[in-house]
Amino acid sequence: MEIFNPNSKIDFLRFRNISIVISTLLVVLSIGAILTRGLNYGLDFTGGVLVEVKYDQPVDTGEVRTALDAAGYDHAIVQSIGGAREVSIRLQARDDKAASGDAKKKNDQVADDVLKALLAKRSDAHKTRTDFVGPQVGEELKSDGAVAVIFVILGIMIYIGIRFEWRFAIAAIASEIHDTLLTVGFFALTQREFDITVLASVLAVVGYSINDKVVVFDRVRELFRSTRKAEPVDILNRAINSTLSRTIITALFTAITMIALYFFGGPVVHGFALTMIIGIVIGTLSSIFFANPILLWLGVSKKDLMPVARDNPELARRP
Repeated sequence: MEIFNPNSKIDFLRFRNISIVISTLLVVLSIGAILTRGLNYGLDFTGGVLVEVKYDQPVDTGEVRTALDAAGYDHAIVQSIGGAREVSIRLQARDDKAASGDAKKKNDQVADDVLKALLAKRSDAHKTRTDFVGPQVGEELKSDGAVAVIFVILGIMIYIGIRFEWRFAIAAIASEIHDTLLTVGFFALTQREFDITVLASVLAVVGYSINDKVVVFDRVRELFRSTRKAEPVDILNRAINSTLSRTIITALFTAITMIALYFFGGPVVHGFALTMIIGIVIGTLSSIFFANPILLWLGVSKKDLMPVARDNPELARRP
């Protein structure tokens, strides 16, 4: 299915100077927000109190969340476990600087207060488990998540370098760093909660973004090899135009899925869905207005993409 004419001649690279300047400013803004405001880490990273509650009759997580909101626990994470009668509730730790014994007492008190809030709405709630997750676990998750992102980017760089040519590898990695920083920068600027599902979504965004760029880069290589005479800027524009329908259709249907997940999947997956939506928009735009201008700036040419001819001794001896 084509929604754009693959032979259209839209001059996307005409705006390359403007797009690079805008992208650079957004990257600087994102880095500044990450360094100055930081990320609003969720319980997965900061630690907190885990309370598991069992009801005599089936209960909806929305009902539990409403009861907690009424008691002032508006940032609690509520999930169903073991069917429709058991829920797990995670809340921020009250005091990380307190002595371990005092901290345990305070968090036990939090668990008791949570149960009271639930009993105020329904009398069939019973506390089955209370646990405390220390912030040191969150620190390990932060470092492991950063290492995971770095390894993904390095793996992509090696893959692109082997499959294409070093200029493509540099353009792809610059785009991946650009997309990742803008996505994470959004959370730093808005101070939306950054939890483990958001981190997983950031890794998914990296994979989604590179997929778009590989499709365009494949088309660029194909056009360079099949076209006798053409300027690099014309080849890059033709590659973008010929893959535009595929890029837009993929982005559109993936975004529709994520929008449905955001509105109907419940609060637990809000962060994942929102990150994917932002990443899809950024990744699609960077494939058109960032990766290809970088490739042009690096001086990609037909000579770089032609197969290397090897000398044939048998042919050399022929008259």
